[in-house]
Amino acid sequence: MNISFDGRIVIVTGAAHGFGRAIAQGFASRGATVHVCDINAAGLEETVKLCGPNTSAHVLDVGSRADVQKLVPAFGDVDILVNNAGGVRGQVGRPIEEISEGDWQTIFDVNLSGAFFMAQAVAPAMKKKRAGRIINISSGAGIGISLTGIQAYASAKAGQIGLTRQLAHELGPWNITVNNVAPGFVRSNPTTEKQWEAMGEEGQTRLLQNIALKRLGSPDDIAAMVMFFASDYAGWISGQIVSVDGGK
Repeated sequence: MNISFDGRIVIVTGAAHGFGRAIAQGFASRGATVHVCDINAAGLEETVKLCGPNTSAHVLDVGSRADVQKLVPAFGDVDILVNNAGGVRGQVGRPIEEISEGDWQTIFDVNLSGAFFMAQAVAPAMKKKRAGRIINISSGAGIGISLTGIQAYASAKAGQIGLTRQLAHELGPWNITVNNVAPGFVRSNPTTEKQWEAMGEEGQTRLLQNIALKRLGSPDDIAAMVMFFASDYAGWISGQIVSVDGGK
């Protein structure tokens, strides 16, 4: 299966490391013009170096609708949007009674509101040309539970899955597909490295034993599913959530 994105304009959020960087590299290596967005400017510059000259970096907080609306139109007629920005914003699992309003909201801002604001910004151009791909990156936490016990993260990712299904039906008449990749646990960034270490040897062994393939995946495994959803091969697939987790 030869997948090419020659001439396509792509946005990847949360592209300063991990999944987002691997996804950006996947598109760039297949001929796309890629706009990578994140709040981490240094990480973005490293991503651009790895992707090559057809990639540009943009510091963006996707949780700010005003900032999104200001930046995205400058990219022109975007063909593909990958909503990868997310994470736990440095939080760890705590009892429900200890969670402040700010703790709750900041995770929703990046994981759910950001995906909505970005989709909202690209929809007019996609509707105009009656074509487009939107791929959201959720998590196994949105389907089941958060391994780290972070209530807002599990809730926001579940909400993003609901948003995927809703937008698939709203945008489908314009030949815009909306799909979702739900990764399992992957050691892909400083946060997941800390989570892995915190599990200890016993917890790590237990996690691996609960995976059918008995091993962890890599960011490239997630990027591969995104490439498929974004390709012409997935033209009649929409509203779907695919777990890329080694089998559960």
